[in-house]
Amino acid sequence: MKKLLVVILILGLAGYGLYYFGTNVASEKVVDSVSTELEASGQINEVKSYIENDPELMEMMKEAESADESTLPFTTKGEATRVLVKKVGVTKLQDLQAKVKSGSASKEEVLQALNEDLTEEEMLALQVIAYKEIYKK
Repeated sequence: MKKLLVVILILGLAGYGLYYFGTNVASEKVVDSVSTELEASGQINEVKSYIENDPELMEMMKEAESADESTLPFTTKGEATRVLVKKVGVTKLQDLQAKVKSGSASKEEVLQALNEDLTEEEMLALQVIAYKEIYKK
């Protein structure tokens, strides 16, 4: 009985380790893939232009640029992915993505949906990560 509990505990810890490191690896690959695709297609310039022509988004980027990273709840893409999956949920994220792709969701709707589930500090941390990805800082 004791050996069974030890085996279950080891398997549980191994599973958690795979989940923890797996989300880091997966999120890095996804973000790197999207970044590479945006750069290769020239769409990154469209994204920058869209941000620079939208005062609200530009303000968010300025806020991200001057944020003190030591006070943020997370600073890596892997940590951000875990928080988004845990707090927002995969289904809601996929719904938001589909609405944005189809053009049926506005910037305000997306921000409102995220603000419902995330704290102000978590939103700022996401802004900082987005800023770094877009402007390669």
